[in-house]
Amino acid sequence: MIIVEKSDPFSSESRRLVEALSAELAAITGDNGKSNFTVEAMSDDNALWALAKNSQGKAVGCGAIRPLTKNIAEIKRMFSDRSASRIGGALLTFLEKSAKEMGYIEIRLETRHINYRAVNFYKKNGYVPIENYGPYIGRAEAVCFSKALR
Repeated sequence: MIIVEKSDPFSSESRRLVEALSAELAAITGDNGKSNFTVEAMSDDNALWALAKNSQGKAVGCGAIRPLTKNIAEIKRMFSDRSASRIGGALLTFLEKSAKEMGYIEIRLETRHINYRAVNFYKKNGYVPIENYGPYIGRAEAVCFSKALR
């Protein structure tokens, strides 16, 4: 069983998972993904950091939402160590529900075309490709997705 809850982005568990994500992204894409996210951004009242924990209480996944606009949130640093099934789904459900409760009507994210696992995961969960936005405009390696929160 996976429990997801709001957490401290500065905790040792959070740092461990972010470093694992960065290493995995570097291996897949050649970029560790750190350039478009800082943990300090999580201090915004309209942002949220979450950890997924297994039945033993060990952190096995993380993810964040932060504001893009007043009505649109962005998912950042979503990661599962894949030590159990459904970690990613539990995290995504929690982030979407939290974003909706915070008043967001849409959620967006960016990943890389070459990150097939992530691309397929988001498509399977109702995300649709959109034009690249913000720092991803003009970057052929990037693919952006959106989902309306209903």
